[in-house]
Amino acid sequence: MKEKGLLIKNAAELVTCSGFKAKSGAEMSDLKVIKNGAVIIEEGIIKVVGTTAELLQQYKEEDYTVVDATNKAVLPGFIDSHTHFVFGGYRAEEFSWRLKGEGYMEIMKRGGGIISSVRATKEATKAELVAAGLKRLDTMLSFGVTTVEGKSGYGLDYDTELKQLEAMKEIADIHPMDVVTTFLGAHAVPQDYKGKEDEFIDYMIEEVLPAVADKKLAEFCDIFCEKNVFSVAQSRRLLTKAKELGMKLKLHADEIVQLGGAELAAELKAISADHLLQASDAGIAAMAEKGVVATLLPATAFSLKEEFARGRYMIDQGCAVALATDLNPGSCFTMSVPLVFALATLYMKLTPEEAITAFTVNAAAAVDRAHEVGSIDVGKQGDIVMLEFPSYNFIPYHIGVSTVEKVIKRGKIVFDKEKGGSLC
Repeated sequence: MKEKGLLIKNAAELVTCSGFKAKSGAEMSDLKVIKNGAVIIEEGIIKVVGTTAELLQQYKEEDYTVVDATNKAVLPGFIDSHTHFVFGGYRAEEFSWRLKGEGYMEIMKRGGGIISSVRATKEATKAELVAAGLKRLDTMLSFGVTTVEGKSGYGLDYDTELKQLEAMKEIADIHPMDVVTTFLGAHAVPQDYKGKEDEFIDYMIEEVLPAVADKKLAEFCDIFCEKNVFSVAQSRRLLTKAKELGMKLKLHADEIVQLGGAELAAELKAISADHLLQASDAGIAAMAEKGVVATLLPATAFSLKEEFARGRYMIDQGCAVALATDLNPGSCFTMSVPLVFALATLYMKLTPEEAITAFTVNAAAAVDRAHEVGSIDVGKQGDIVMLEFPSYNFIPYHIGVSTVEKVIKRGKIVFDKEKGGSLC
């Protein structure tokens, strides 16, 4: 017997974010909201979208599992398009060091930073990484995230990088959330390769990257293109090889120093360039021209007490801007979607409408999924968030507090605050 589909009716605002590609500039303000909206999901796919009156003229309620969204806003599931959610150990002590005035690079020089997480991740078993990752995804689900990108990068060697990516694949098989995997083997320079960064890139290109591609463990390749980490030339070399092996490209770009990462992302036609706190006007213009999504991570700037990326300027220059949490154990240990919304609107000068677009269809584009998630459109996956309140404006307004009441993944309710949380 065919399983019943899902009918959501009477939504105060059905925020469709309709579209199948990234929205740039002024387009980001158009959420295509349907008042008293309704949506039907069958076999995990959105079948019809419209007003409640329109749908109930054509379809019988008794044929569906019905969710009454009276006085609730309904949105696409959020996409967190930049995270490092699989890692070993924690770095709470470093947070206190930063509070006492030590900078990110200083902490890295004393053996902290990414290298600290590398040690802990090497020591962790794959089963431990899977268990920890699943727990973190449950929390992210409660914030309305239905698709997440996860990066490796806490191995910096063959075995641990593959262990991280394999753990993510196992998590994807268990958890209802979609997991997009990214190889970030060039996340930092290991101690053994200090002063020999070109040799480390050779090692990644010749030994690790081909294995990742051959085993189909990652869809994307990323690199930390930054002063005292990897140069533009080194980044170009690794990413060019990744592209030859069929992988899509991302960059950690221009976070601490204006190095030209944004320009490189445009040159290589990367799917996204991320961080971008120090991106140049020319780099931003090049990204806008080439359609590279600018993924901004305001919680990281907040945590590091750095100036925020120029989100308002980027949108005004025609960029497609996405937002993400950058969940990681060091510079940004949070998965709080509402915090990111608040920071983006208060400090990067995005409007609520632009922030919604940035966390839905544009974030989907940042993981090359805008054709299947990120909006409430016929033919896309039935990934839906229902708020406790009647308007999307409550998301940034209720600062740092989740307004999510229900989360629906492929037409199934997987989180319900009224029933105690995760139903996975």
